[in-house]
Amino acid sequence: MTASASHPDSHPLASDAAQLRIGVFRFARRMRTERSVDSMSDGQFAVLAGLYLHGPRTLGQLAERERVSPPSMNRTVNCLQDAGYVQRSADDSDGRKVVITITDNGRAVVDETTRRRDAWVETVLADVSEHDRMTLAAAAEILQRLAAQ
Repeated sequence: MTASASHPDSHPLASDAAQLRIGVFRFARRMRTERSVDSMSDGQFAVLAGLYLHGPRTLGQLAERERVSPPSMNRTVNCLQDAGYVQRSADDSDGRKVVITITDNGRAVVDETTRRRDAWVETVLADVSEHDRMTLAAAAEILQRLAAQ
């Protein structure tokens, strides 16, 4: 029985939404297992990857981007700093602010994790028909657009 059939007040897209949520979640969870540092949490990697892609940020900017509290982000950054993946420095324009920057070791972690994840996805896609790969490519564009909203 579908979600919409089991709940008369459910939205007509409830079943599709649930199936998409489950599929994306399971795929992402499996992909996250492909990492270069097993002890690094998903949250820590997200911060590291964000610094890699977007450059140095303040603690507040990182907390806002990851939608966590500043004290929580401070703990994450402390762990990354202790491991040698990020460094803190005074902001050139405002000495009261601290800027977090990724280190060469942090870049290496992002590069290797990205390589492993891409390799896993390529392996999975090799077993999928051309039609399904085209469908997945279209879905990827749609998901990226939806995630940006």
